[in-house]
Amino acid sequence: MAGRILNPSILREYDIRGIVGKTLGPDDARSIGHAFGTLVRRKGGKRVQLGRDGRLSSAMLEDAVADGLMATGCDVYRIGEGPTPMLYYSVHERNADGGIQITGSHNPPEYNGFKLMLGKKAFFGEDIFGLGRLAASGDFERGSGVGHDDPVFDSYIARLARDFEAGGRALTVAWDSGNGAAGPAIAALTRKLPGRHVLLNVEVDGTFPNHHPDPTVPKNLEQLQACVAKEKCDLGIAFDGDGDRIGVVDGKGRILWGDQLMAVLARGVLAALPGATIIADVKASQILFDEIARLGGKPLMWKTGHSLVKAKMAETGAPLAGEMSGHIFFAHRYYGFDDALYAAIRLLSILAHAKESLADMRDALPSVINTPELRFQCDDDRKFKVVDEVKARLAATGAEVNDVDGVRVKNADGWWLLRASNTQDVLVARAESTTSGGLERLKAAIADAVTKSGVAPPNFDAAQGGH
Repeated sequence: MAGRILNPSILREYDIRGIVGKTLGPDDARSIGHAFGTLVRRKGGKRVQLGRDGRLSSAMLEDAVADGLMATGCDVYRIGEGPTPMLYYSVHERNADGGIQITGSHNPPEYNGFKLMLGKKAFFGEDIFGLGRLAASGDFERGSGVGHDDPVFDSYIARLARDFEAGGRALTVAWDSGNGAAGPAIAALTRKLPGRHVLLNVEVDGTFPNHHPDPTVPKNLEQLQACVAKEKCDLGIAFDGDGDRIGVVDGKGRILWGDQLMAVLARGVLAALPGATIIADVKASQILFDEIARLGGKPLMWKTGHSLVKAKMAETGAPLAGEMSGHIFFAHRYYGFDDALYAAIRLLSILAHAKESLADMRDALPSVINTPELRFQCDDDRKFKVVDEVKARLAATGAEVNDVDGVRVKNADGWWLLRASNTQDVLVARAESTTSGGLERLKAAIADAVTKSGVAPPNFDAAQGGH
């Protein structure tokens, strides 16, 4: 149980992730098991739940992590292959001391990694960097843990289905898991639901032969959109590679982005919990925050990052939170972690009871024009400093700024955002207005702000979108 220096590139803000055979291999996985098991033991725990996605390298990494955990005296309970939320579910249901999911999430096939929970809390940021230091030190606990098979698939599916509320409308739904780990769970879940269900790419295949499993990229939704049109579906639902992010298209084949989906989901939660706080990340449309307020809720704008949102949700007691990236978190009647399959169940429950269609709900939201998320290069040692410089200049002008995560500037034209990525050497910008002229002025403001700090502005060509 000697220490091992992990490649620093695999230690990310929200998870551990690398290229198998280059920056990540079984020896690294075993060392991660040594370090994480040591943390669990030193907190007085022993039970660790372990799951994996369907990537070609996941079983190999799972075995190595299990070896490392057991060498510290932890007992390992393997739940098998499935979506990341199934691992989270098992930690809660089994009252475990920690959990590890082997997953590359939405990354290309050659990637893999680990999402972790210590107790029932997200393990991120300094926790992950500290884990890397512990792995290098070799200061591990020692013991002889035991491995167990602990399948939870059937109980997880039953728990999801339990919260579906049948209504007066029978829905036709297309589902696309992109050959990711959520496929078998979707197949099992839809057998328990009323209506007609058309399933795409539910066979798990770590090479992702049909399209990449990232529902935030429009081209990855083209197969789903075609199916919705052909089968005359009420909506289509897509998932990322490990089932913790959701993508949705309406009956007209139009994409509902994360903030538009949140506006629909907030209806049901606020009907049950009037006045509740609902959290969305700083990249979300002003329309969402206004809609939450219109429905009688308290909108809270927070930092981008699924682990950060989860932590804020626990702190505030908010029953619902979501991100533009498609991470949706329900604490209302559920556990508070991001589960795209559960979000789908809650969406279908709303639609089954509604007089209007999802397309009607989308059309009822105010129309705005916005840029997509614009990511542009800025060195790691400069990106946060640039945001601070922009913030200082804005303060001198008396601008209306929300600085919870970077700077989000609101004016008569709408709003613009500039923030530093937590995971890449890039700055992230976005802007939204009700008019094309307003959007151009907002884009010019972004360009001016970063140029004054010596950074080349993003390429705005073909960047205009719409909600």
